[in-house]
Amino acid sequence: MIQKLEEPSQAASLFSGWNETMIWSCLQGIMGAIYVSGSRAALALLGDFTFFAGEPDPELVSFRPEADTRDFLILVPPDEAWSRLIEAIYGEKAHFRIRYAMKKEPDVFDRNRLNRLASSLPDGVEIRMIDEEIYYQCRREEWSRDQVSLYPDYETYQKLGLGAAALKDGKLIAGASSYSRYRDGIEIQIDTRADFRRQGLATACGARLILECLDRGIYPSWDAQNRWSMALAEKLGYHFDYEYGVYEIW
Repeated sequence: MIQKLEEPSQAASLFSGWNETMIWSCLQGIMGAIYVSGSRAALALLGDFTFFAGEPDPELVSFRPEADTRDFLILVPPDEAWSRLIEAIYGEKAHFRIRYAMKKEPDVFDRNRLNRLASSLPDGVEIRMIDEEIYYQCRREEWSRDQVSLYPDYETYQKLGLGAAALKDGKLIAGASSYSRYRDGIEIQIDTRADFRRQGLATACGARLILECLDRGIYPSWDAQNRWSMALAEKLGYHFDYEYGVYEIW
């Protein structure tokens, strides 16, 4: 029987091998949820992501909470046994992808370089921290929705979230925001509107957000979805740690 933990930290020992901020968010009870199957297996669910831990459990792999309407999932197995189970249950719906973990190094950032990158903007573009007006702009369009999608209202985003947005003529064209929040930092999400890509906007927004995090004493964690994201992270000062496999389900 699968059970949602009211005290998520009870599952901390099962996730002891993970160095993943979204799991920390769940274990700390800040965002997301932890579900267990007995005492030997668990999952951490936050946004599109599901992380597994413990002994492979088919019931957990196929589990969907009530009222879960997601049509896209990212399942993250800790080992080959979990991977084989995901493939067996989802079959052709399971699309294997490689992601790139970046090292978590609090003292690695060069503020002067980040300030230069944050100031390198095309004519007519400005960067502002995400306020209520920009929050609702983010929610309006599909390309920018993940900037704030895990915060049900602006009050929640104001309390837990943090982001920098690039605007032209008052319209959102790029942004770097906290996909999720844990006690000591955020997990960064970066997006640029398709017709404004390759202009350095993602770099500028990312640099501005990292500087804001440093000023507030919180860590801006970065997990790269692809090699482009990894290259951008390295440009901003991060270093590659390791690659790992996930399954995208649709």
